[in-house]
Parts: sequence; C-alpha cells; structure tokens
Amino acid sequence: MCVFCVAIPAAVAVGANLNAKQLAARREAEAKGSNPPAKKPITQITTGVVIVLAAASVYYHTTISPL
Repeated sequence: MCVFCVAIPAAVAVGANLNAKQLAARREAEAKGSNPPAKKPITQITTGVVIVLAAASVYYHTTISPL
C-alpha cells in the first residue's frame, strides 16, 4: 500500500479516538455539574484530512504511479 492509502484509516482512527475522548470529557464535566470544555471541530478536521488524503491518493495512483 502507498503512504496515502495507509494514512487514510490511520487518520480516521486518530480522529475517532480524539472525538471519543472529547465526548467523554464533556459527559464527565456535565455529570460533575461543572461547565463542559469547549467543543472542538474534530469531526470536521478529520473529514478534511481524509478528503485531502483521498485526493492525494487518487492523484498519486493515476499520475505518478499508475500501478
């Protein structure tokens, strides 16, 4: 597999882990009665990274290395 094809599932896994940690921290803060931490756009950033990696993969496989 090329670097771009390997990076796509890795980016999804990292994004899912960060999103789960953020949701857990917000639930914990709400359970304690304190203000939850600010919501970060992890899902949108992960989606953007995956789109860029997919586009780079398509470009690599069609132009640079047509194998």
